[in-house]
Amino acid sequence: MLVNALADTFEISALDARKSEHAPDVPTLIADGSDYDSMSKAFAGIDAVVHLAANAPVETPWPDVLKNNISATHNVYEAARQNGVKRVIFASSNHAVGNFEMDEPYSKIRVGDYEGLTPGGFKMIDHTVPVRPDSDYGVSKVFGEATGRYYHEHFGLEVACLRIGTVNPQNSPKGPQARPEGSVRTLATWLSHRDLTQLVTQCITQPLGFEIFYGVSDNTWRFWDTDHAKKTVGYAPLDNGEDYR
Repeated sequence: MLVNALADTFEISALDARKSEHAPDVPTLIADGSDYDSMSKAFAGIDAVVHLAANAPVETPWPDVLKNNISATHNVYEAARQNGVKRVIFASSNHAVGNFEMDEPYSKIRVGDYEGLTPGGFKMIDHTVPVRPDSDYGVSKVFGEATGRYYHEHFGLEVACLRIGTVNPQNSPKGPQARPEGSVRTLATWLSHRDLTQLVTQCITQPLGFEIFYGVSDNTWRFWDTDHAKKTVGYAPLDNGEDYR
């Protein structure tokens, strides 16, 4: 989706485990991201990297998390440094702070219990909160954020970590959900395709140091902050999951 959305603005090449049928015309290096020698070739002559590769399910077993989320992510940062890449946009996850959803009012919102609550009338989870991963997958995203800060402070790499909410092929908060509360939570956590495209575009084009942003649309019941991204890179989400209730 991002390749197709960004192709009119940017010249794109790819690194992938397999050739994508959705982007057949994009020059793609097929390699194992955890094998530095084979994957690092993709970074030559690149200005900015959007790093989306990982095992995405929250239930991913530790050996796969270690290989494909942690080792591969370290390789991305190191390959960027070695090849003079200026900027990395890292697909982190809301699961880096997922255990906040055990606390009220977030625990009530995620199951659709809004009694006594007003949209926006509570403290948003923002970029300053302590990390609270909810899984090995969440731990791997915390690792990616910490590694990004290290590479920024020691090597000057510009890094944006996007704590992405719910993105799905259906581009709707009503898409299939693995969590038992299903689409009720997604009304708060949804990130539309065009809002994701906008956020990534702003992170590629705007001045940046090291930042953590929440990838979420302008949902009525969202509990993640978007003000920091708006102030820093001009992110202005356009879509609202509530329109699909």
